[in-house]
Amino acid sequence: MKLAIIMPAYNEAKVIGQVIRDIPKNILGASSQEVIVVDDNSSDNTGDVAAKAGATVLHHRLNLGAGGATITGLEYAYRHNFDVAVTLDSDGQHDPEEIKDLVAKIKGGYDLVIGSRLLIRQITDMPVYKLFGNNLLNFITFLFYRVWVTDSQSGFRAYSKRALKHCNITDMGYEFCSAIIGRIRSKNLRICEVPIKTIYTEYSKAKGQHYLNGFNIIIKLAWAKIRGGV
Repeated sequence: MKLAIIMPAYNEAKVIGQVIRDIPKNILGASSQEVIVVDDNSSDNTGDVAAKAGATVLHHRLNLGAGGATITGLEYAYRHNFDVAVTLDSDGQHDPEEIKDLVAKIKGGYDLVIGSRLLIRQITDMPVYKLFGNNLLNFITFLFYRVWVTDSQSGFRAYSKRALKHCNITDMGYEFCSAIIGRIRSKNLRICEVPIKTIYTEYSKAKGQHYLNGFNIIIKLAWAKIRGGV
């Protein structure tokens, strides 16, 4: 199994090196494993820190947003013939040890595995406004794409080789999270969730989305549907 671990990053120099170093080696016996950081035109030295920690760094000349950076990483994984790709936030809010749980589901026959912060563990740790916004976007995802998941906005995901073939979408912001669920579902591929924990720190909280961004996501998803997108 050839495994790609993709980390979209924007101004994460303070923490990204440690996140990379915390990623386990030889996850589930992967024959090869590569950490790919997509530096989304950071104004700090995110790319340099990531490279020193052992990552392959892809640089954007323009800031494209979280979706754009994730798509760049997924396209790299597809072009380089990876069997599984995992996306992981760069701010330290995910536990790299749990990568194996997502990969195990891919090996079990699923095509998109979403790490859910709202399955069993730590539901009370999520701030109330984030919980409300997440549930609203879960409903919008179901309304638009007829797929129900408990954490549609999670950036901690795993993709099979079959799924990587269909990740060339044009959504560049956080609306990507819902849009890619719709795309994978439209190809009759299998989707599931696994419970994950979230490591909330003052740093990761400060880096999180503003609650009003949820309305921007809804507007962009609605516009995509009007234009005939997935």
